[in-house]
Amino acid sequence: MRVEKQIDDSSALSYPFSARVRNSGVMSEVIWDESPSLQSPLLVVAFEGWFDAGECATGAIQWIVDHYDARRVARIDPEEFFDFQENRPHVEIADDGERRIKWPSLDAHVIENDFPHDLVLLSGLEPRMRWRTFCDSVVEIAQDTRCEMVVTLGAMVAGIPHSRPSAVKGSAASAELALRLGLDRPSYQGPTGIIGTLHDALDRADLPVISLRVGVPHYVAGPPNPKGTRALLAEFEKVTGVPTGYTDLDASVLEWEQRVSDAVEQDSEIIGYVRQLEEEADRSDETDLPSGDDLAAEFQKFLREERDE
Repeated sequence: MRVEKQIDDSSALSYPFSARVRNSGVMSEVIWDESPSLQSPLLVVAFEGWFDAGECATGAIQWIVDHYDARRVARIDPEEFFDFQENRPHVEIADDGERRIKWPSLDAHVIENDFPHDLVLLSGLEPRMRWRTFCDSVVEIAQDTRCEMVVTLGAMVAGIPHSRPSAVKGSAASAELALRLGLDRPSYQGPTGIIGTLHDALDRADLPVISLRVGVPHYVAGPPNPKGTRALLAEFEKVTGVPTGYTDLDASVLEWEQRVSDAVEQDSEIIGYVRQLEEEADRSDETDLPSGDDLAAEFQKFLREERDE
């Protein structure tokens, strides 16, 4: 673990813009609270913004953080990555009556449990500036915690009905990894967000990375969307073998579906449109997918081979 030095620890708590120097002499934007010792960790990443429809992706990470009472071990200094006129800090009054400034956060939490892998969970607002430097900071977190793989979570609007299962698609740039886990190879060309940029940085750092993304009905894309969050959690557990407790969201999903259905029934045009989407979803060809046990076993086998190499 690289050690960083803060010039003023007390000021960093309320105004986190202190200088940090890594052992290599290079300035680092990562502020470490502690140096965790983890077992076969995975880094899981999601950012609020363009690739987080319904806040499904960041909601999935927050669910795991809350479900397992994860602790924060690091944060990325927001000073270099945000326009604070666009993402303004908030004034809060603490329990002790003190007035404090809460800055946009990019926090890394860890979970150490009896799982196949410990988890490092990074989430926050999508940065607005200096994406290459920001991605280097994420790579630093992955390398310093010795993560064996990175999993990015995302959500996008799609022409799908709310009344059908939320489909999660996975992809990996590595042809071997995509083949073994039954994932797609990336084929998109065009403008990208921070997740696409991060994948490029991780590939150049020789860190295996996969993407899991869920579709969200475009006519009800606002947050919260527990159905999309549940789908991401279920797929993450299926691929990695790490339990997420996603079934605890079942009641919230049913309530959300009922609220959307009630709203749809108030408009005859929307009713017809949703029925059309349902027919298209029902006609789509079903493919034979590997079981969760098979996927998790292949996932562990791939990582074992990476360690041996």
